[in-house]
Amino acid sequence: MARKPEKKQEPETTGHSWDGIEEYNNPLPRWWLWIFYITIIWGIGYTIAYPAWPLINGATPGLLGWSTRGEVAEEIQRFKEKNAAIEARLAAADLTTLSEDPELMSYAINAGAAVFRTGCIQCHGAGGQGAVGYPNLLDDDWLWGGDIESIAYTIRNGIRNETDDARYSEMPRFGEILEEEEIDQVVNYVLAISGQEHDADLAALGAPIFEESCAACHGVDGKGDRDFGAPNLTDAIWLYGGDAETIKETVTYSRFGVMPAMGLRLSDAQVNAVAAYVHQLGGGE
Repeated sequence: MARKPEKKQEPETTGHSWDGIEEYNNPLPRWWLWIFYITIIWGIGYTIAYPAWPLINGATPGLLGWSTRGEVAEEIQRFKEKNAAIEARLAAADLTTLSEDPELMSYAINAGAAVFRTGCIQCHGAGGQGAVGYPNLLDDDWLWGGDIESIAYTIRNGIRNETDDARYSEMPRFGEILEEEEIDQVVNYVLAISGQEHDADLAALGAPIFEESCAACHGVDGKGDRDFGAPNLTDAIWLYGGDAETIKETVTYSRFGVMPAMGLRLSDAQVNAVAAYVHQLGGGE
């Protein structure tokens, strides 16, 4: 005969009941509880030994005084000490002969790339391609000079800032000097000398206005003057835009771009390094 199935024994309950639902009394294994207690003890010890609890101006420093920030600072200092000799060479280097020292040139370009990515890409772009109002560093059009020494000077002292040695020039607001029809005439003249579509009659009337009001900075031929940071108006490179509407806005209200004096933030070696990096991007003279 078949055996009768044994009656399943109900597990013990805690005696608690919620709406008829009872709680089984299934305690955790002792090994699990001991691990749990150990992690609590370890966590308390960790918060005492290492930085942990946030405060108003920081966090508890911990008895060991260790921090990731301090570890990074030590690493930075270690590399500074390691590169001190070549940094000193770079700071004192003649930039015009820098390429004759392959080791120093290689270090300068790599160090300059790091400096550029930190402090220059915000305006000039990650690749140095620039943007509206921020010069493209890849072409051969330089407002203040594109040889390596001129680039270093611009980086160190900046443009139109409040430091004494900054490069400085200021374009007048011709909207306060010329009549609107005269501005239209000079705009058409600029379009003509830059090889763009223009009104020939207006351009002819704009020529003497240009010679009287603009040639002092941009030159009689409109090819600019680096002593004033005045751009060449005869090519196809425009910092703010070369269409008729934008040129009219520039003539009427002028432009006044500012570059900070990076020499206030960078060491001489870093200035020379980023100058070498920019110079070899493709547009350096």
